[in-house]
Order: sequence, then structure tokens, then C-alpha cells
Amino acid sequence: MSDIRDDAERGFHALYGAPPDGIWSAPGRVNLIGEHTDYNGGFVLPFAIDRRTAAALALRDDRLIRVASAFADELVEIDLGELSPEHLSGWSAYPLGVAWALGQLGADLAAVPGVELFIDSDVPVGAGLSSSAAIECAVAVALNEVWHLGLDKSALARAGQLAENTAVGAPTGIMDQTASMLGEPGAAIFLDCRSLHSQLVALGLDEAGLEILVIDTGTTHNLAESGYRERRESCERAAHTLGIASLRDLTVAGLAHAREVLDDTTFRRARHVVTENQRVRDVVRVLATEGPGSIGDILDASHRSMRDDFEISTPELNLAVETAVSNGALGARMTGGGFGGAAIALVPQAGESLLRVAIDGAFAEHGYQQPDIFGVVASVGARRDT
Repeated sequence: MSDIRDDAERGFHALYGAPPDGIWSAPGRVNLIGEHTDYNGGFVLPFAIDRRTAAALALRDDRLIRVASAFADELVEIDLGELSPEHLSGWSAYPLGVAWALGQLGADLAAVPGVELFIDSDVPVGAGLSSSAAIECAVAVALNEVWHLGLDKSALARAGQLAENTAVGAPTGIMDQTASMLGEPGAAIFLDCRSLHSQLVALGLDEAGLEILVIDTGTTHNLAESGYRERRESCERAAHTLGIASLRDLTVAGLAHAREVLDDTTFRRARHVVTENQRVRDVVRVLATEGPGSIGDILDASHRSMRDDFEISTPELNLAVETAVSNGALGARMTGGGFGGAAIALVPQAGESLLRVAIDGAFAEHGYQQPDIFGVVASVGARRDT
């Protein structure tokens, strides 16, 4: 984290000619299990990772917000009075959307000063590791502090989701922002996306001699432009046809009736959500009773469901998962919204090197670009760093 923090501070100083008032950061996340269940009111089990986004910030004495980043050449400037989704676009819609969303949640934007922001990150973009939520949450905790808003982390997570849904236009649930805000070392977050009740679940990876490897295929996705929206609409259509508020209310036992009244594609979308909700609960139970070495089969089943029922995997993701499982991983699955991005593998620490070689070789044999493979550990959520 120190490199990103230092880089953000240097970038801020170089651009604005003075040091920032402070640096705040927020992590990306890996979703251990529970894909496309969040916007269906279901269950998810993500954890914050040790890849972070840093936001260096200083207050201004006028009403302007100025944002810049290490990953875009432009400096974007807007008056606080003009903040609205229709005035926002591109990468800056993420940080500026958060400022707008805080106003929607009760902050008096007419009574706060402008700010200057510089953002840097080592969360891979487009890999399904919530690089966008990391930006939103880093900016949210920074503005919450310097504007003296007094909002708790759950409210800040809602601000990030509102920014992504309305300012950016990606119809995501609240899982990513919750994980980025509430993460703790060594633990995942078991989140009920209907009630927003959450609890920490110990992963126990080190004690079991295991680790989570991320296999970033380098095939990027854009949730606002991908099939993500179609999948969400399909789930809503299924719930409407079944006469329920959301697919959270459909049980595994109720799938037989759902098959009778839904078309094949809509049924398979619903089946994924229902069975994935059950898999999340199963993983939470198994972690507590048997430990992480026993969740591999559930991870594998999750990937098959996303590949066959929800149809959000890709050839590269499938190859990563199949190669990992064939070369010592206890289980593997794609993670994130799909249509590209990364897979995760649960791996014995002693077998990491062999797995890396096998995956690199398989990708080369298929003519795919070499994936970026790295380990992640469960880490602390959004915070002020300095």
C-alpha cells in the first residue's frame, strides 16, 4: 500500500503544486462466492484484498471540485452546484458521482468547500476485482471526513453504489462497496443484500496452508455495456412471472415449479441465483465446521453454474479454472460480474509455483495472452492512511 500512497501523494504535489491535506485509501475485493446474487436480494461472501486505490485530497477555498488520476491524462473540473449525473462521464464519473451521491443522501453540498483530488491505484481495471468500488470508497471516506458529514461506512457504501448505478450507469448491487468499506484482515464478509446485515467470517487460510490466487486473464469487461444489464433484467422478469419480490424468495425446492412457468433461458438464470445463494450459505457453514480445505467442490459448482446457467464466463476464464483444478487447486471459479476478468483458485501454498507454470503454459498453447497471476490476502477496508 505504501507505494500507491506515496505515488498518489507525489502525483498530487506534481499536479497541484502543494502537498495534499491527507491520503485515504480503499481496497478492491475478491468475491469468494455469491455472483449476481446481490441485486437479487441474496447472499454474498466477498473479502477486501491487499490491492488498493489511494485518493490524495486537499480542500479549496471555492466551490470547485478538481479530479485527476494516474490512469488518465485529463484534469476534470466542475462546480459543486453543477454536480448531476448528466454532467458526468468517463472515469471521473466515479469520484464525482460519489460527491453527488453524498448530496442525495443528505449532505448539504451548498455548505461544503471544493476539493482537489488525485487518484492512484494498483487494483487491476476490468478484472472483476472492483476497481471502481475502490475509487468510490476511497473518495467517499475522504469527503466524509473533510466535509464533516459523520456518515457511517454503510451509508458511504450506499453512496458508492448510487454513484455507480446513476452517475456511471452500471446496474450493480451493493456487494462491492460493502466489501471495500467493511473488510477486515483474515476475514470475509457474509452479507445479506436484502437486510444489509453483515458478519465477519474467518477464512483460516494461513492455518490450513492455503492461499487464494487471482488469475487475471487480461480480457477486460465493462459492466455498463456488457450483458450484465441483460442478466439483471432476466432475473427481474423471472421474479415478476413467479409473483415474488425477488429471486431471493425462490428456494431450491421451488425450482421445479419455476421450470414449468419460465422459458428455458430465464429459468437457467433463476436457477443460478437460487443455487448460488445456497452455495454461499454452504461455504459459510463449511468454513466454520470443516475449514477452507473443504470448500473446493462448492467453488467448482459455482463456476459451472456461471458457465452453463448464467452464461457469463469466457473461454479464457474456463481455461484458467480447468487448468487450476487439474494442477492441484482444491477449487476454482471465475469471480466478478463476468464477460472477462479474473478467476480465483484455492491453492495449497506449496503448490503455487507448479500452478503458475501450468496456467502460463495452457494459455500459451491456446494462443491467449499471458495472464497476470498473483496471491491476495483478506485486508482492511477503507480508511485514512495519512
